Amino acid sequence: MSLLNTQTSKLRPPATVAIWSTLWPILAAVSLGLLANFAIGPYIGGYAATILLQIGINIILAVSLTVVNGFTGQFSMGHAAFMVLGGYVAAGIVYYGSIRLFGSADFVGGRLSYTGIDTYDGPLIGKGDFLFVAATIAGGLFAAGAGYVVGLPSLRLRGDYLAIVTLGFGEIVRVLLQGTRDQYQFSTLDEAKNAPIWEIPLHMGGAHGFSIFPTYATLFWVWMWVVVTLVFIFRVKASSTGRAFLSIREDEIAAQAMGINITRQKVRAFTLASFFAGVAGALSAMYVGAINATDAGFQRSFDFIIMVVLGGLGSISGAVLAAIILTILPEALRDLAQYRLIIYALLLIIMMILRPQGLFGLKEIWDLRWARRLLGKSSKGGAA
Repeated sequence: MSLLNTQTSKLRPPATVAIWSTLWPILAAVSLGLLANFAIGPYIGGYAATILLQIGINIILAVSLTVVNGFTGQFSMGHAAFMVLGGYVAAGIVYYGSIRLFGSADFVGGRLSYTGIDTYDGPLIGKGDFLFVAATIAGGLFAAGAGYVVGLPSLRLRGDYLAIVTLGFGEIVRVLLQGTRDQYQFSTLDEAKNAPIWEIPLHMGGAHGFSIFPTYATLFWVWMWVVVTLVFIFRVKASSTGRAFLSIREDEIAAQAMGINITRQKVRAFTLASFFAGVAGALSAMYVGAINATDAGFQRSFDFIIMVVLGGLGSISGAVLAAIILTILPEALRDLAQYRLIIYALLLIIMMILRPQGLFGLKEIWDLRWARRLLGKSSKGGAA
């Protein structure tokens, strides 16, 4: 028994290694967020900074959808619905929460969340930032809960049937949100504090959408969440859960024969993807300052599917590269006016003809032959 304990202890990583493996993603996320917000953003200017922020949001959405469409081999067409749910929840918490907690819906954040063009001499982190972070996480959790409720019965299906169910879910979300009442416009603080809390979720703007709430999402928060998303999903892919996902994609019958609970793993993947979609929706809403139920439609979900397919089903780095390309490309073609969408569609068709498996296929960028050769040369040079 003592020999077994000794051997087991030798297999465990030292405490410092375990602590460092937990801390370095946090340090990397904060460092990249600070670099993007205070160095890259001011240097490239307002319009380019907006594109950079949108790239970050699309990376989160594309990588999260990769968990379902890429890892487990399912075909979800309702990803935009989870994004919209997260955005509405976060916007409602920030708007109504600011009125109840701070007395108004004005911005009360710090420099990390300031989106104005004038100089702002406030603190680095304000009291509104804590409400914003809580609202973002709440939006992700609500979207994850919706993903669990939808996925539990529907993920027993596969292929086209699952696509139809998720597409129908997106339409249900759109119709329900458009059927809500107009957004509360409180005339006095007492009226806001005396409003029944249970009635507040019913006032989400209806067909006009939800707007007039303070914006907190900046390059810092967006790119911090990009790092968190990438690290988390990379680790999931390398874990036993990720291997179970990939086995389901390759052969469901063989995976089930090896003792994998197919439905449980599919629901787990669907819930995980929905959480990060909700976070991305919260970031998008809290940057624009408005959100509309029409964003839950098929078109937005189809944009995310294109990113996943173009990058390569199952490739996280491929989804990242595809999200970057498909965010920049429409903006680069903006000067071509009416020919922009035609050229955009033709480029996608040509790409899928030349690379039907996507940019990286099932591999990550460092698994490709030229990348391994390059990394091999650099490691030899470093050793020399």
